[in-house]
Amino acid sequence: MEEPYKVNDKITAREVRVVGDNVEQGVYPTRQAQQMANEQNLDLVEISPTANPPVCRIIDYSKFKYEQKKKTREMKAKAQKVVIKEIRFGPNTDDHDFEFKLKHAQGFLESGYKVKSYVHFVGRSIVFKERGEILLLKFAQALEDLAKVEQLPKLEGKRMFLILSPKVAPAASKK
Repeated sequence: MEEPYKVNDKITAREVRVVGDNVEQGVYPTRQAQQMANEQNLDLVEISPTANPPVCRIIDYSKFKYEQKKKTREMKAKAQKVVIKEIRFGPNTDDHDFEFKLKHAQGFLESGYKVKSYVHFVGRSIVFKERGEILLLKFAQALEDLAKVEQLPKLEGKRMFLILSPKVAPAASKK
């Protein structure tokens, strides 16, 4: 894996602007800047190669890399992960099954999950497309207080999809 920063002898510029703690900031020849870093048992790291002259910092490079990794890990942890729960219907789903699946969907939405409900048409049942669309719209209407429709019913192959997402984020509703 290639290093994202040039360190010590890898720096090719003749002059560099040196910044860092315990350092007289200013523009120095690269050799002199490297000597300054060596005297403190630290590394000379090129932070901004596009500046004129390039900006280098005198720091402990391994510690710097560790801090960078730690930051990216924290950013990933804070990023919200989207979980989609699926609920399957047939074109002839009766009321009891519909209510049962509706309760599951309510639980999923209250937990902050997206719900992807679909009607799966098997064999010749594809002729009942409008029944499937009515069923999905009824489903969306029954959940309109908890969810907003992200995608209206759309037929893809033998399945008609409807995607719902929760109106309120789960963390905000607990306050």
